[in-house]
Amino acid sequence: MRKTMRHLADCLTLGRMVGSFVLLLLEPFTMPFFLVYTLCGLSDMFDGPVARHAGGATRLGAILDSIADFIFITIAMIIFLPLLLWRPWMLWWIAGIVLVRFVSLSVGFAKYHALAFLHTYANKIAGGALFLVPYLYPSAGLFVPIVVVCSLASLSAVEELAINILSPNLNRNAPGLFRIRSAVVWTKGSERQNVDDPS
Repeated sequence: MRKTMRHLADCLTLGRMVGSFVLLLLEPFTMPFFLVYTLCGLSDMFDGPVARHAGGATRLGAILDSIADFIFITIAMIIFLPLLLWRPWMLWWIAGIVLVRFVSLSVGFAKYHALAFLHTYANKIAGGALFLVPYLYPSAGLFVPIVVVCSLASLSAVEELAINILSPNLNRNAPGLFRIRSAVVWTKGSERQNVDDPS
């Protein structure tokens, strides 16, 4: 049963990848587009809980989830960037966030020799807010949603960079910077105690 649940979680993640590419074939802001877009979002919500219910997320599952998120966000940006009424400062803000993400990945790859996409709470909140923008745009416009999303994305990007700098080991499911800092302080304290008291 657990093995079946793990396969289901991976299938949900792979479905998000396929659905992301299907979005490129659909007219934006139409019913079929929002149906596939929503299914992609739901798969992102449920693949993690399904994997945990199966007894814990696997390393392969975490990598697939990160790749699926990257593909979905990239394709969404490709679709929406030419369509929405962007102001220059919005694009510069987004470019700054992308730059911080790139630096974070570079630091992570240099330290861990792996792609260090992290599933922190802040990243999940920022991703959820970003997901809602196309639904809000027709009625709320772009200004308020983008300010909220870019603020959250900036905080989560800086936090991810700090985690990749401070954490001695790669933990893609790191909940946030506070937990990482606590673990680092505790580890250093234990090492100091072992030096002071060899017994």
